Amino acid sequence: MASIRKRERKDGTAIYQVRWLQGGRGGDWETEKFGDETAAEEFKKLVDANGQQWPAGWVKGKGFATEQLVEGDMPLVQWAHRYVDRLIGIDERTRRDYKRDVDNHFAVMRHTQPSGLVVDATIGNVVGDDVQDWVRAQEAGERDPANPEAWLRRPASPKSIANRHGLLSAIVQAAVEADPPLRSKNCCLGTRLPRVDDGIDDEMCFLEHDEYARIAAEIEDPHARDLADWLVGTGMRWGEATALQVRDVNLIRNTVGVHRSWKRSAPGEAGPAYFLGPPKTRKARRVIAVTDAQMEMLRRRMAGKRPEDLLFETPRGKSWRHDNFWRRRWVPAVNAAVEKGLPKRPRIHDLRHTHVAWLIGERIPLPAIQARLGHESITTTVDRYGHLVQALDGEIRAAVDAVMGAGPAAPGIRRLV
Repeated sequence: MASIRKRERKDGTAIYQVRWLQGGRGGDWETEKFGDETAAEEFKKLVDANGQQWPAGWVKGKGFATEQLVEGDMPLVQWAHRYVDRLIGIDERTRRDYKRDVDNHFAVMRHTQPSGLVVDATIGNVVGDDVQDWVRAQEAGERDPANPEAWLRRPASPKSIANRHGLLSAIVQAAVEADPPLRSKNCCLGTRLPRVDDGIDDEMCFLEHDEYARIAAEIEDPHARDLADWLVGTGMRWGEATALQVRDVNLIRNTVGVHRSWKRSAPGEAGPAYFLGPPKTRKARRVIAVTDAQMEMLRRRMAGKRPEDLLFETPRGKSWRHDNFWRRRWVPAVNAAVEKGLPKRPRIHDLRHTHVAWLIGERIPLPAIQARLGHESITTTVDRYGHLVQALDGEIRAAVDAVMGAGPAAPGIRRLV
């Protein structure tokens, strides 16, 4: 334990000297002087709390080092807005969503100085510990002090935290690469994030073939039934499927090209609330193989239409809107199926998850599924659906047995004996 010695001066004042063995017994004596007893007591507590070591950031005889601001430094939120405004290749809805995350989630980040003082985060002062504290705060949420049953900020899902952290990392990296640089390294590197697959079964709903059939049987409108069958049979996103046009169908190759998707206009923008734009990502532009039965349905829907007409339309020949389909077609069908014994309440997007589950059940490799879904990275496919591949355990065991010599070798596989 550190100790304090009081030394009287000739002028009647006193010096308070904090003494301790650096690192504990066996270490060298270290001392620091103070002009008042309160400051000495506070420093003694810091030494004891740091295991008989100099407190991090403390400069002997001067105190905690003052953080030097980098020229051009600015509040984190201000820099983040500048970064988002300069992004290219994204639509205005995505830009607006990024800014919403910045305002709602980045604005609460704080920087803790070596002295323990908590200050507002800037693009130059935020460090790895600040990012880790921010992640933990999102995971835990924040209760309302006046009402413990209410939330000021609800706990965020692992996927939401990962998405926000990815955006933050890109924003910080831009500061590293700025001219002149505002940082020497990216403080987001090495952050420990909650496992994305935690709770994923609660977020996704996978339907068996007969379970989907129960729902489909309750959809009376043939136009809505065609669309639901297409979503579960192709795994396409809602905005992609409802944006398909006659010209996207290749009658020779039995394929459909994904070239556009519905986008929502920003509030206050002139023009329609929805418009056709590019797909979600570069790899979302893709060609999907379809079955003979699906081609037969497409030919039926293409009859009498022009190349630029939509394939899937409402009974009145209008484009489908998600809210309309959800309230008037999907929810009534699901409710009717539940009343007859269906044990699940799937969302429309769960038809995409269901399609993947069916493909995995048929031993389709994840890279092929990635290409079909239009995922930008195989990591996304593995993170979301990798746990379903356990159905292949029998094939994996057989392959290992064949290679190791415990069973008959498969064609092209040489035993290691």
